[in-house]
Amino acid sequence: MQPVTVTISSETIKLGQFIKLASLVETGGAAKEVIADGRVTVNGATDTRRGKTLRDGDVVCVDDMCAQVQVGSADDDYFDEATANDDFDPEQWRNM
Repeated sequence: MQPVTVTISSETIKLGQFIKLASLVETGGAAKEVIADGRVTVNGATDTRRGKTLRDGDVVCVDDMCAQVQVGSADDDYFDEATANDDFDPEQWRNM
């Protein structure tokens, strides 16, 4: 099965964060559980470290679902809340 490609905005991401981002699990609690149970592989080897650092090109599988880490460039189309240029004013929403 060909892994889906998941683009991240930084150079690295932690294993627990990535499997949730890639929708290989639904929640952070589920991520912790599948990793602890030994159901996660990174580049073909079982890894039980939730904080393992993943880099561009790493392939992560949970059971038979796989995703590959891809580091995005400034030209890639992904949402980055820190640099989003919109008219959203959090103070306005806090004061409602």
